[in-house]
Amino acid sequence: MDRAGLIMRKLGFIVVFLIGWSYQASAQSFYRYRFEEPWSISASIGPTQYFGELYSFWKYNEGVQPDWNANIAFHRTIGTNLRAKGEFSYIKMSGQDPPSDPRAFRTPRNLHFRARNWEVSGVIQYFWHPVKVPNIHRPLWNPYIFVGIGMSTNNPQAQLDGEWVDLRPLALENNPYDRFITVFPMGLGFKYKLNVYMDLTFEGNYRFTLTDYMDDISAYNVSEFYLDLVDDYVSGRNPDRLRLAIRNPDFLDDNGMPDVDKILRNNGRVRRGSGLTHRFDGYMTVNVGLEIHWSRDIFDNWIFRNRINEKRFRFW
Repeated sequence: MDRAGLIMRKLGFIVVFLIGWSYQASAQSFYRYRFEEPWSISASIGPTQYFGELYSFWKYNEGVQPDWNANIAFHRTIGTNLRAKGEFSYIKMSGQDPPSDPRAFRTPRNLHFRARNWEVSGVIQYFWHPVKVPNIHRPLWNPYIFVGIGMSTNNPQAQLDGEWVDLRPLALENNPYDRFITVFPMGLGFKYKLNVYMDLTFEGNYRFTLTDYMDDISAYNVSEFYLDLVDDYVSGRNPDRLRLAIRNPDFLDDNGMPDVDKILRNNGRVRRGSGLTHRFDGYMTVNVGLEIHWSRDIFDNWIFRNRINEKRFRFW
């Protein structure tokens, strides 16, 4: 065999080797795409709406008075259409009398509150389309419903003399309540597939609770405990209790302080809440976020594309 033939033969072997190696690498990369990784992580943000003694969206036309919330969550596929989610949230909520509907007869109370709560919850999600599928085969749209249980801090505050005061330790209604409450999240949402690894999420979540003290208001009026409030005020032991419990201008003097004589003559019939024992507070969040389906090859196949030659960020 002459020298030219030998060179052509070697070149042929090299070409065949490179083609085979390229095909194998491409096949391995696609093979990695095939498998659904059970774990994912998400983050979302959106408005919060509180429902309680200081707000009623359903009965009166008071509009939406939102605060905001943010959360991170970890997800795991546990069945063909089922996923479990553990969620950690920071939730702001508030309510006040001045913008309330006059038909609610709440404006004269002049009450308000705010809360900055931390929540941990676990939910089970049921999806319309199967989720136990390879990543590349996830549907473009996938609506779902969910239900779960969780725990939240409960620390309502009110403003007094320009400072925000914690209301729970003061027990304004002589009815101590817990610092932590049980919540029952439930709602619906849907996901939109952006690429093999990432989804855009939309979710509405209403939390039912077993407390009527998320806003520190429950009793219809102060008639059952007004003598204790007055005693704390007159004695100077804790005058802030009466000042925070009764803020109705009709029961304040010219200096904006409680008019003790008028409160006593009225036998404490100063309006506070609904007085319904079966009515509990709740709140709703509506969030938009991103969910990333975690995989060991995510940096090879998603973050960097053709990383040997290009070394550049890849979104798709």
